[in-house]
Amino acid sequence: ETFTGSATGYMDGGGNLTITSNKGLSCAGTFVYETTRNGKGTFNCTNGQSGPFEFVSTGRRGTGTGRLGGRPFTFTFG
Repeated sequence: ETFTGSATGYMDGGGNLTITSNKGLSCAGTFVYETTRNGKGTFNCTNGQSGPFEFVSTGRRGTGTGRLGGRPFTFTFG
């Protein structure tokens, strides 16, 4: 299962991140930047699962990791 998505960052240091898997699972979450490139947040998914995530952004793109239902996953966005 592969997750890809998009992120929107705001001037206040927060943002929204939405990802969708190649199997149709969608997750959305809010995040805060801990540094200019690193952010952390929590996903809530269409199947009722939720979990933490973190990512590193290069500005227009990024990669991240998280846990859903106790299982680790990785994702890309941009």
